[in-house]
Amino acid sequence: MLSQLVNLNLFAFLLIFARVGMAFTLMPGFGSQQVPVKARLVFALLVSLVLTPILRPVLPAEPTAVSVLFLLLLSESLIGAFLGTIPRIFMGALQTAGTILALVSSMANSFIQDPISEQQSAVLSTFVSTVAITLVFVTDTHHLMLKAVVDSYSLFVPADGANIPDMSNYIALRVAESFRIGVQIASPLIVSGIAYYLGLGIMGRLMPQLPVFFFGMPIQIAMQIWLLIMSLSAMMMVFMQFFEGNLYNFTVPLGG
Repeated sequence: MLSQLVNLNLFAFLLIFARVGMAFTLMPGFGSQQVPVKARLVFALLVSLVLTPILRPVLPAEPTAVSVLFLLLLSESLIGAFLGTIPRIFMGALQTAGTILALVSSMANSFIQDPISEQQSAVLSTFVSTVAITLVFVTDTHHLMLKAVVDSYSLFVPADGANIPDMSNYIALRVAESFRIGVQIASPLIVSGIAYYLGLGIMGRLMPQLPVFFFGMPIQIAMQIWLLIMSLSAMMMVFMQFFEGNLYNFTVPLGG
């Protein structure tokens, strides 16, 4: 009896770890390369250990065939990858907004390593992404990501497998929405940049001797940075509302 109980708990722990571990690998903040791999692994193991007795009733019975076990683990890994990718897509809205901000402020050629997107990005893009991920953890919104993983067991029952078509469709919709939100976040600087370019064009036509490039760029950079400072709080409020609102779609209580 004791050996059967140990095997049963080990199976449940392994099944939960497949989803939780994969989700933490891809989630923004939790899965960052700035966090040591051992720390991420230990955190995922501890969370899985805590969730095992809670989620055990919704897990399927231990399979007798190795192939069925492999399919279950593969399905749970795909669901975990889906849950970890969704918050990254939401963070991509700021990557879009930051790239647009860098373009309209003539700072698109100033690159730096972005710890959030883990690639070379414009300085303004890195700045807004860093501010956003800081707000996510300061406001305890990262608890919502953890809750979404736990409550996902009522949306994605392990025995039913991964619904690839619906997951792919949801990702496509969220990518489109993320791009739209990114453009909306950058809209104040887009409008001011277009107006400034029109003014420079008219000035260049009226005063052909004026070196528009050397005259206009310092003013443009200073003006756009000032506008970014003035509108940054509103940008972050729009993003946090978008981020939290979409994560709430996954926070359905077990049995609800």
